[in-house]
Amino acid sequence: MTQHLPIASTGGMCDFFRTIGESYPVLHSYLVIFAIAIPLIMALSLAVSGKLPASVVKVSGILGFLVPGLISLWLAGVYLSSGYNGLYAFPVIADLGLEQFGIRLHLGLNGLALPFYVLSGIVGLAAGLYAVQSGVERLRLMLILLLIMQAGLMGVFSSVDILFFYFFHEFALIPTFVMIAIWGRSGRRAVALEVTIYLTLGAMITLAGLIALYIFSGASDFNMIALRDAVVAAPRQGTIFGLLLIGFGVLVSLFPFHTWAPRAYATAPAPAAMLHAGVLKKFGLYGLIQIAYPILPQGVADWAPLLLILALGNVLIIGFVTMAQRDLKLMLGNASVMHMGYAFLGLYAYSSIGIGAAVLMLFAHGLSVALLFLLADVVEKRGGTCDMEEIGGLGQKAPVLMSLFVAAMLASIGLPGFANFWGELGIFVSLFATATPWALYLALIGILISAIYGLRAIASVFFGEEKGELSGGDISWREKIPALLLLAFLLLIGIWPKLLSDPVNESVTRTFADSAPTMVVPSGEFSLTK
Repeated sequence: MTQHLPIASTGGMCDFFRTIGESYPVLHSYLVIFAIAIPLIMALSLAVSGKLPASVVKVSGILGFLVPGLISLWLAGVYLSSGYNGLYAFPVIADLGLEQFGIRLHLGLNGLALPFYVLSGIVGLAAGLYAVQSGVERLRLMLILLLIMQAGLMGVFSSVDILFFYFFHEFALIPTFVMIAIWGRSGRRAVALEVTIYLTLGAMITLAGLIALYIFSGASDFNMIALRDAVVAAPRQGTIFGLLLIGFGVLVSLFPFHTWAPRAYATAPAPAAMLHAGVLKKFGLYGLIQIAYPILPQGVADWAPLLLILALGNVLIIGFVTMAQRDLKLMLGNASVMHMGYAFLGLYAYSSIGIGAAVLMLFAHGLSVALLFLLADVVEKRGGTCDMEEIGGLGQKAPVLMSLFVAAMLASIGLPGFANFWGELGIFVSLFATATPWALYLALIGILISAIYGLRAIASVFFGEEKGELSGGDISWREKIPALLLLAFLLLIGIWPKLLSDPVNESVTRTFADSAPTMVVPSGEFSLTK
């Protein structure tokens, strides 16, 4: 499955990663398994052990998140330094007695999966670190659920078999419902029920689309690579893509199937909101990019006009709804849904620029929205409320918290210097090159909307007259560490976007080369200089 292509020596760290990759190829396949297994082992050990000291529970939880986080960064370094040129690397193939049905455990990473895999490791570590020091009741149960979610996320974005891709998503999704119901804010049980209904329905429609894709492709198994080599008859492509678009669209909060998301994120405990909004919600768009778009080009063309309208609905309609919010967390939940519209617009453009920019946008959005939910939770703890009209002047007593929140909000808006800027820029460029350049002008309104609600939130919470008592002082170091972790990667990719754009572009070029004559390959490469 893996083809290793040599690249010219660049010295330093690249040589180090390449040497390790060439010397211990089997080790890296085991690391892919360990990234899934270690969180599960830690969750199981916490579940079956008797009464444990709080320090042991916390250390166990941190280890369960630290190991997959470090593995994701290590494998990214090996992949970037070893010249895989968009191919799958670190293969794991295991027969589980289901091979007669075309099902086998098949793991690996290509340039499209790699950003999401790293995102899972980074945000998972940040969410785990924040949960450990949050002081929440029944901490051990929360860590167990978060570790299960983390294991599922590492499995989702390393799966090559589409049924295991689906299975790991469901595995990661279940803890979300439980955490909302137990630790959520007011109205949590109703919100948990709504989220369960919406996401279960979306997951079932997605499963129907994946099974239909397998049946009508004539492929020998559910392997993504085998499915891309198969041919689906043009009349079937529209129906199958429609199922996948609706199913994935519900899971990723595509307008008008989005109503579950803002309330879910505003109600969920911060670590759960960080993991779901930051990572798990990317499942739907990743599935469209990795599975639907390369295999069903005619279906993409059939649904493109409707997709454009729905994506603009995310940007404009949800954008205006976001501007009307008073609750800080509810505003961030709506803003998260709004920005998914940009990624869908990148897919609508159906060019290597659009696809590559959408991936970079999703990576950056995952970091920034996780950071914003973390900081919003700190604001709620300090100010006693999330109502922006009842908070004010926090910046005078919490200047570090204010600085981090301002940086996170500016990143979300798309300020140059942060990773979000490159994703939005690439999407806008790809829209201008389509047959509907007017969509660009409408999409640009979203920048103005983001600036209005973002700057208003900063002014309401941190400036002006103090409207309440500040409890707990400025953001603590234990809260600051996960926040700085997320901010560091936003700045790293903002300054050096080629770390992501190069492997993504290689995989887009390889994956989509034969998918459709309208695909811009390779003249539209999304490749950025340092």
